Amino acid sequence: MNWKIVLPCLMLCALITSCNQPKKAPRNMPAEEDMSAYLMVYFTDPTHSLFMAVSDDGYSFTAVNNAQPIIAGDTIASQKGIRDPHIYRGPDGAFYLAMTDLHIFGKEKGYRTTQWERDVEAYDWGNNRGFVLMKSYDLIEWTRSNVFIQDAFPGLDVGCAWAPQTTYDPVAKKMMLYFTMRIGHGKTKLYYAYTDDDFTRLTSEPRILFDYPNPDVQILDADITHLPDGRYCMTYVAQESPGGIKMAMSDSIHSGYQYDERWIDTEPGACEAPNVWKRIGEDKWVLMYDVFSVNPHNFGFCETSDFITFTDLGHFNEGVMKTTNFTSPKHGAIIQITAEEADRLKKHWTL
Repeated sequence: MNWKIVLPCLMLCALITSCNQPKKAPRNMPAEEDMSAYLMVYFTDPTHSLFMAVSDDGYSFTAVNNAQPIIAGDTIASQKGIRDPHIYRGPDGAFYLAMTDLHIFGKEKGYRTTQWERDVEAYDWGNNRGFVLMKSYDLIEWTRSNVFIQDAFPGLDVGCAWAPQTTYDPVAKKMMLYFTMRIGHGKTKLYYAYTDDDFTRLTSEPRILFDYPNPDVQILDADITHLPDGRYCMTYVAQESPGGIKMAMSDSIHSGYQYDERWIDTEPGACEAPNVWKRIGEDKWVLMYDVFSVNPHNFGFCETSDFITFTDLGHFNEGVMKTTNFTSPKHGAIIQITAEEADRLKKHWTL
């Protein structure tokens, strides 16, 4: 079989299906006792496209679609590439997928004639000013919207924005998008805004999510976890020397986070893109992060039961965490899924 012909056709069919997805009646989010598998989304630098991998035990992950992209970045992004995919299941039972609209090798790929679209002295990384937002009830058919922050809020001189993630604010009863943004050529900071129910646009102007005590340090890549005691744990990257993962706690989902000076990761070099997910049926949470300071780059992991003490689990294929058919994933996220959802993905993508 000629996969060079078949794979683009499959991805095009997925895109056409997503654009014409009928609305479906909302349903409640399954309880944890209904979960029996895990889904990971990630991208790779060579493709700038979306990948999915599944696991039955939370330790060994296998990429669907023969470890090829399930959606090509050049079919959904204005910059012809996506980065930093994050997936979240909302209270309506739907899956919310948010990605950075950016291809960092656009000039090399022939998508543009310059490295960046705007003056580097004024904006540095000036291309990533928008996000790709997608929503699905079955992980197969998706709606898609391309959201550009400055188009919605012209008063913001957006230098760049990336790493969008979604969560549900139970007080506002709205879906909340939070992300890294730089205004002009200033420092990168963490922001949040609300979205409409269909996940097609921002409905509020971005506001600061968290202020780092040292204003000279850039912060990025936030990930918010709802804890059993009602608090929120935000893991994020502080670009000190080297950059790594820190944590802050709050009683509010979008404000009041208290600075904690401890480093969570155990990497000797820099890492980024924290993502926390819970093991099914256990009082254990896993922090996954992207170790870009090693070659080839890899994911690192540590585990906690109390968000005080973290146990190092090593890297993919260098400890208990394994991949079976892929290497060098970038900036991923993991959620729990049901057996039915896992089987549907495996069958659809002929795992």
